Amino acid sequence: MFLALTEIRRAKFRFGGLILAVGLLVFLVLFQQGLRDGLITQFIGALRNQDSPILVYGTQARQNLEGSQVTPAQYEAVSSLAEVGRVGRVGEGTFTVSTPVSRLDEDPEERLTDAVIFGFEIDGSGAGLGAPLTVSDGRLPGAPGEAVASERNRDEGFDIGDVVRVEPDGLEILIVGLGDDLNYSVAPTLFVSWDTYVEARRIRNPDAVEVYPTVLAVEPAPQTSPETVIAAIDSITGLEALTRDEAVDASPGVSAVSQSLNTVIGLLLLTALLVIGLFVLIITVQKASALTLLRAIGARRGTLVRALLGQTLVVVSAGIVIGALLLALIAPTASTIGVRFVWSQVLGIGVVTVILSLVASWAAVRRVLRIDPIEATSTAGVLR
Repeated sequence: MFLALTEIRRAKFRFGGLILAVGLLVFLVLFQQGLRDGLITQFIGALRNQDSPILVYGTQARQNLEGSQVTPAQYEAVSSLAEVGRVGRVGEGTFTVSTPVSRLDEDPEERLTDAVIFGFEIDGSGAGLGAPLTVSDGRLPGAPGEAVASERNRDEGFDIGDVVRVEPDGLEILIVGLGDDLNYSVAPTLFVSWDTYVEARRIRNPDAVEVYPTVLAVEPAPQTSPETVIAAIDSITGLEALTRDEAVDASPGVSAVSQSLNTVIGLLLLTALLVIGLFVLIITVQKASALTLLRAIGARRGTLVRALLGQTLVVVSAGIVIGALLLALIAPTASTIGVRFVWSQVLGIGVVTVILSLVASWAAVRRVLRIDPIEATSTAGVLR
């Protein structure tokens, strides 16, 4: 490490440029990763952060929540299964609502917007299956006409104490709680009681004789695995059961967003690999004469290789720290698009970058291993 640190001190600008380049690449990877997770959460946060371990869809929906419907007969069939513990009806739909304007706007007029409403059953002890898991302020709805909204839309008329009206008849819903990451389809989202959801549906379709649940929320019976429950439900005609994670992955838009941004992240990591590898190789070639002389006076190949790898690790580690600091600085202002500072992601990308840097140094390591001390007696003393 003495050789590595000494060279870095003597060539501050050269190595400083590489540290800055690595730092920017790490920051871009972390930013893109946060952007990907934020966009996906806006698509399916409400589905991911509800408490039902199994969701039962109508097969005609092809695993699309918007197109699913479960009949009363199917509900009874699921409820009668020995493998099933609790069952709850869950409704989902997009409605036109009017909300108070943003707190930043002094105009007291109300405005129209689209909102997704999830309805779940409330039992005697409170919320049943399908309730949001991430309530961070306020409480869960305990009666008809109450709702939990997404924290993300607090300043858009969905704060605690605000009254949202389902149009055109003006069904009033009081916001009593806020939860983190509860959006669905990138829209403001409300979790209400099943009765409130049914009333909202009847406003949109007054001629509806009966309001069917969109999906069923299912909890396995004691000592029963989710796989056993899913197999039993799938045997019922017209139904398809998915775990919560499977339902999230099958949601429209999730796969496309994930694949697109994962491609960008992969390209950024490939760029980091090439930048680090080329820089280390160029530096190694430039100091060929010095390395040859060191070999001639007795320095071992292992000593020079360790110095090279140690130098690479110092530079890359410093770059990772810079990238993490940049993300920490920008995360508060980028939270509106879902970018956050998450230690596990920073550590994960840091480990990947370190591994890539060691891989990228392979060409330079081979150059060092090929040094022949006899070349110190020549006038060039260069690597061949």
